[in-house]
Amino acid sequence: MFQIRLPLFFYGLALWIAGTIALRLAGQRLLHPGNGTATLILFAISFPLMAWIVRRLCRRFRVPREDWAAGAISIALPTLLLDPFSSAFFPIVFPNIAPEAAGLFGGWMLCCCAGALVGAIVRA
Repeated sequence: MFQIRLPLFFYGLALWIAGTIALRLAGQRLLHPGNGTATLILFAISFPLMAWIVRRLCRRFRVPREDWAAGAISIALPTLLLDPFSSAFFPIVFPNIAPEAAGLFGGWMLCCCAGALVGAIVRA
């Protein structure tokens, strides 16, 4: 039976808070909706980075290997629950980023969550 791993959930929440603050302060330097190359680079870096972070956190918190998927879901859950609101109210949440970057932001968050999940299920 699947169980949320609370320590990893709270770690994911802390990552979400830190990331949201960082984007609110300097996100205009990172999200460029008209620049396909920059978007591909951002996605290409974020996907494996999130996979690595999840694997590292699961090891750090001594999550049994068979429960890593639950650990990854626990870490990604704050992003999956809260960033739909960040996307829906993008100009309010991120006033420093061009409003047309909302779709790019949403796609980036999906890419990050996918990386987290893949990191948990792919064997090294």
